[in-house]
Amino acid sequence: MTSGATPDATAVDSSLSSVEAYRTAILAAIAPLAPASLELAAAEGCVLAEDVTAAVALPSFDNSGMDGYAVRAADVAGAAEDSPVSLPVTGEVAAGDIGAHRLAPGTAIRIMTGAQLPAEADAVVPVEWTDGGAARVAIRRAAEHGNAVRYAGGDATEGETLLTAGTRMRPMQIAVAASAGRSAVTVRPRPRVVVLSTGDELTEPGSPLVPGRIWDSNSYMIAAAAREAGAIAYRRSGVPDDPKGVLPALEEQLAHADLLITTGGVSMGGEHDAVKAALRELGTVTFRKVAMQPGMPQGFGSVGEDHTPIFTLPGNPVSSFVSFEMFVRPVIRKMAGHAALFRRSETARALESWKAPPGKVQLARGELGTAEDGERVVRLAGPSQGSYVLGGLAQATCLVVVPEQVTKVEVGDQLRCLVLDRRRR
Repeated sequence: MTSGATPDATAVDSSLSSVEAYRTAILAAIAPLAPASLELAAAEGCVLAEDVTAAVALPSFDNSGMDGYAVRAADVAGAAEDSPVSLPVTGEVAAGDIGAHRLAPGTAIRIMTGAQLPAEADAVVPVEWTDGGAARVAIRRAAEHGNAVRYAGGDATEGETLLTAGTRMRPMQIAVAASAGRSAVTVRPRPRVVVLSTGDELTEPGSPLVPGRIWDSNSYMIAAAAREAGAIAYRRSGVPDDPKGVLPALEEQLAHADLLITTGGVSMGGEHDAVKAALRELGTVTFRKVAMQPGMPQGFGSVGEDHTPIFTLPGNPVSSFVSFEMFVRPVIRKMAGHAALFRRSETARALESWKAPPGKVQLARGELGTAEDGERVVRLAGPSQGSYVLGGLAQATCLVVVPEQVTKVEVGDQLRCLVLDRRRR
């Protein structure tokens, strides 16, 4: 963000922006967060900003891949069920044993999984192929050279690239980095997102409800959605519909936010648009109409000396969620360094017909399914597509994209669906 704060720095764009143009403009204003070195436990879920290489060969020594007996393959070449080879057991090597062990010809050393292979041994006989003897072992099956041996460098050679920049640090990648001896890695940190829910009508869940009030669901929903997108999210609810209340609430969060999100208080012509009024004192934000249903009124800009990006989302819960999915989620993922910014999409056949608004992209809540022939199908979720109906949103596994030129979806139409839930039904 490059704009600075000026008096009355908010603006209203009365033209109707397309979804794609608006999203493109927003993403162009956002840069990934600067890389930071984080300890492995804190790096989970982050995107690598460096390659991770093997400082030494992995494993760094020849070791046993099974519990059994270290032997010379030549000494057990004739072993069979009906004529086992009997060898004296001269010692034992446990995992983590750093002592120097050497195998004498014609003997065996008991060895545990991961333990260093004794010098002169070239095979491991699994304990299942033996009688499990302690002083002497009967071996009933020959072991070829290298059997059950994990050789030094077998996983990676010294200097080999194990993880590349751009990789998301999931549990498997954390393990690889740890196995390479790394206690910390350089990553794009997860964005810190603060969600502020405005409205005099809002009451914290768990508190008594009186006529004219509703429990605040937006801040919980958007904060959870931000976490799912890869952010560290905090919520600040109960912000009154008053610029004198909104302004300090915004200023208070600037010190520990990479991105601010407000819900409510930003209608295109309301008399009580507290967020819009407060932002005149704090930043540069443009409010506009986007050709989509739900979620037409949108606002985006920057606030504070650091030009922290801010989204002002509609107050209706479904409008707020859909707006988040279309605009905020890609921004969070770009800030975090992800290559894939958008939801995966599938094409599905409509199982019912419904009307769509002319000149707007409709983002209907839908339920994806699979027909008997394997074709993907979709139907509307919930009893109503109203922007205040949360029940249908909870049932939705996708957002059905109806193009602006389509005014009615017919049974059998092929529609693009943005997948919210990866479960296939």
